[in-house]
Amino acid sequence: MRNFAAVMAIAALGFMTGCATPPPGEPPLMTIDSSRLPPANISLTIPGLSQCTDSGDHTLKLNAQQPVTVLVHGCFSSAGRYRGMAQVLAFHGQQTVCFSYNDRDSLVVSAGQLDTALNQLSQKLDNKHITVMGHSQGALIARKAMSVSKSAAIEGGDVTMRLVTVSGPFGGIAAARHCGNPLWRTLSLGLVAPICQIVTGDKWSEITYTSPFIVEPGALDPRVKDFLKIVTDEGGSCRRMSNGACVESDAIFSLAEQRNPAVDRDPLVNIVEVKAGHVEIVGNNRTGPVKLITVLQEHGVIKPTEPDRREKFGQLLTRLFGEAAQ
Repeated sequence: MRNFAAVMAIAALGFMTGCATPPPGEPPLMTIDSSRLPPANISLTIPGLSQCTDSGDHTLKLNAQQPVTVLVHGCFSSAGRYRGMAQVLAFHGQQTVCFSYNDRDSLVVSAGQLDTALNQLSQKLDNKHITVMGHSQGALIARKAMSVSKSAAIEGGDVTMRLVTVSGPFGGIAAARHCGNPLWRTLSLGLVAPICQIVTGDKWSEITYTSPFIVEPGALDPRVKDFLKIVTDEGGSCRRMSNGACVESDAIFSLAEQRNPAVDRDPLVNIVEVKAGHVEIVGNNRTGPVKLITVLQEHGVIKPTEPDRREKFGQLLTRLFGEAAQ
């Protein structure tokens, strides 16, 4: 029994690799340059939605006649971590908001909260085209919120939605395989479940490869008109310091963890594979999300950069993400 406890302790520690730890030393990101955004004509507060900054200001100032992109972060993250991507969209005249949630909650609970927030947002918009983009665990939450099992709260046939997921572990998290294994549950005399819950919270039973959440993801709501699924080949990737030194591996989810036939066979899905690390793809203060921006522009999620503004866009990326951003 002592050997089993040791094995479970190691498994529990390995489980933590299911989330990317936030890069150290990131400055607080408090503001977004809105000079190229359409003038705001509504101001509202919706639980779970906020500006994509760390300012703590949850008041949304939007133009009701323009579409909105909702960004959904992964675990160990925050709305402010996506201030850079929000600024990239703002540079192209596109408005964004960020959805925040407790990453230890059940994914179904978080998806329900996002679903409710999207409903309230759509009711305030005249242009009811909403793009929802989720990274990592946020990808799982975003897709569940837009499936038929959760989207009944999104009212109105005039709502049209686009789903974009990035590096989502739709096949289940390999590090959690012990939590979903019936044999381990038996051998552990019931200890597996509480250990898994201590490590990851209430989502523990949903992220295993055998969970109904993974095996039966549900069909997308008919109001979802397009699904862009970006998978990342993270093998050999590394998070680096400004001098190029490797800090730690940036390989969080394998391609197998990101694949799921029940998700991938959807007729709406367009799968794009990118060679990039898990954090690299969305950017940090040392690496710009150039590869992600390229894919999003190729598929119309971000508008093309005007030729006479490409130099300024490059300067913006450098300011937001560092010298190696471009």
